[in-house]
Amino acid sequence: MSSIGGIGAGGGAGGLQQIMALRQQIIDRSQLLQQVRTPASGATEAAPEAPANGFTSALKSALDNVNTVQGKAEALSDGYDKGEVTDIAKVMLARQEAGVAFEATLQVRNKLLTAYQDIMRMGV
Repeated sequence: MSSIGGIGAGGGAGGLQQIMALRQQIIDRSQLLQQVRTPASGATEAAPEAPANGFTSALKSALDNVNTVQGKAEALSDGYDKGEVTDIAKVMLARQEAGVAFEATLQVRNKLLTAYQDIMRMGV
């Protein structure tokens, strides 16, 4: 029960802040990539490597955080159903945080899908 108690005072908004910070990093990197001009063919091989790893790790970290938040919400809900957790406010806060985290992830996915579709529609 002590691992679940971390959602209490002050800990609930931390996951959301991390997700929003990762979202902002993704937006900043996307804007940076839009501003970059295509260099010579020799430099094109090395340049995408670093941002790809950074983006991949940022996306994986964000998804892991969302999964963790949803797991905590599920554990608190199950604990409340079994009578182990009596603080309904913690349960509701965890469920709301998980919902917001999922919605933020869904919005990022939609933006990435739209960007991919725009790139695929571009002429060569």
